Amino acid sequence: MRILMRHRIKTLIEHQYAQRLIVTLILINAVLLGLETSDAMMSQSGGFILALDQLILLLFVIEITLRIYVYRFSFFRDPWSLFDFSVVAIALIPASGPFAVLRALRVLRVLRLLTMVPSMRRVVGALLAAIPGLGSIGLMLLIFYYVFAVIATNLFGSTHPEWFGTLGDSFFTLFQIMTLESWSMGIARPVMEVFPYAWLFFVPFILIATFTMLNLFVAIIVSAMQTYSEAEHQETVLTLQQTQENIETNLNQEIQLLRTEIRQLKQLLVAGQRDN
Repeated sequence: MRILMRHRIKTLIEHQYAQRLIVTLILINAVLLGLETSDAMMSQSGGFILALDQLILLLFVIEITLRIYVYRFSFFRDPWSLFDFSVVAIALIPASGPFAVLRALRVLRVLRLLTMVPSMRRVVGALLAAIPGLGSIGLMLLIFYYVFAVIATNLFGSTHPEWFGTLGDSFFTLFQIMTLESWSMGIARPVMEVFPYAWLFFVPFILIATFTMLNLFVAIIVSAMQTYSEAEHQETVLTLQQTQENIETNLNQEIQLLRTEIRQLKQLLVAGQRDN
């Protein structure tokens, strides 16, 4: 009886209409959380907004509870399910006293779209797969930053302490230069008024940091997405092959059974004719 009930609930929560309903509730909840930031909207319809928000949260709790009931311990072995559980659990913590800061984290419920929409899930999976490569490039960029920050502090720290006075100031200034935010008129040209050949420092830094390192980040992410898509495609192909093999095996078994039954019928017919 429990197995049948669990199967029915699983069919219900995995139905496409149920999935679409959850996505719709997430979008509505996102709008409500945005409306809660407006004092005018809260003064006019604050009670309704908060009540609807609590109702949607209740539906999320029911959905998570049903999924735990259906999948049991396998629910907690799935990273996506754990993410959904954590996001909903945070919303249940009372947002008062020392936990008042958690009230702002309720907006994390919007991130459940990442687990509900397959295309978004693929992108997140690819980004997670790219973390090792991104870490290597990030370490290279940090070493590159450190070298240029030490050079900049030694060269320009005495004349421009507001930008290169300390190693920390140099790091922040170099980051601003890497983003190309007012790097020419705001930093490079004032430094070049004192050091005319300072462009020999700034131009190579921009070429390496902005156009080389950042493109490496993009290349690793694109490569990870391609690898993830290929792995997903191969998994789909293997699943189809296994399904086809199972169908062929079942057909062969059915054919063997039919042949056996036909053989038995022939034997019965022959035996009947002999008796006559």
